[in-house]
Amino acid sequence: MNPDFFLHHFEPGGEVRAPVLLLLHGTGGTELDLIPLARQLAPAAPVLSPRGRVLENGMPRFFRRLAEGVFDEEDLRRRAAELAEWIPVAAAHHGVAGRPVVAVGFSNGANIAAALLLLHPGVLRGAGLLRALVPLVPATLPPLSATSVLLVSGTADPIVPLANARRLAGLFREAGAEVAHLELPGGHNLGMADVIEARAWLGHVAAGLRT
Repeated sequence: MNPDFFLHHFEPGGEVRAPVLLLLHGTGGTELDLIPLARQLAPAAPVLSPRGRVLENGMPRFFRRLAEGVFDEEDLRRRAAELAEWIPVAAAHHGVAGRPVVAVGFSNGANIAAALLLLHPGVLRGAGLLRALVPLVPATLPPLSATSVLLVSGTADPIVPLANARRLAGLFREAGAEVAHLELPGGHNLGMADVIEARAWLGHVAAGLRT
């Protein structure tokens, strides 16, 4: 696979032992949307940020959906496989091969990150899932004991029901992941509380990966 298979943005960062941040935007976003968030979360970390290859009414996404909250599972599996194959290729191209990769995804990006964890264990060492839904339930849960997962949900989110987010947290716990699920006041948009919690979690994960 060519590293340009996904249109993407890369920043080398300034810390050689920091994990690579894989940024996954929401519907209608681009590879630049989450760069300001990444700099707040981990200013010195390298950043790898692809743009979703699916268009919905002209808006980039990482996989197709049939309706709000109803995903095209066949397409989701195919797109997750593409992303899983691309990540190490892009990392090698940009000189960060072998470094642990931690995803930070918002909405549709959080959902594709969750699918990567469930379908392609080992590609990610951790994932910060901001406003994520259950993307799919594999026939057999993968072993995720070496994986750290943060879910941050809004208690008044009209798109992500809390029951669904709690179910996703349960799936990851059942798979053996270290899971933190935070339910913050607010809706689907991100606020400063999300930044504070994600920064603390990422700092904890990065410290563990350096040891």
